[in-house]
Amino acid sequence: MNISDWIGFIGVFLILIAYFLNEINQITNKDIAFILLNLIGASLACLASILINYVPFILLEAAWALVSLVSLINYLKKKPSI
Repeated sequence: MNISDWIGFIGVFLILIAYFLNEINQITNKDIAFILLNLIGASLACLASILINYVPFILLEAAWALVSLVSLINYLKKKPSI
């Protein structure tokens, strides 16, 4: 396996961990862990897709990362200040 494979593998693994933890009710889609796992995972998967020049997955993972980034921004806006 080359570096793009490893980057993609780690990214997809993080996305799947978020999904699995959500399915077993350990986290919700509103938890920071879920949001960050998706954001980092999708970003890494997007990077791997860029490295191998596979446009369909570049678009998919970029969209996934963008949605996760919006979720993170909304999460941070709602977080009460101390």
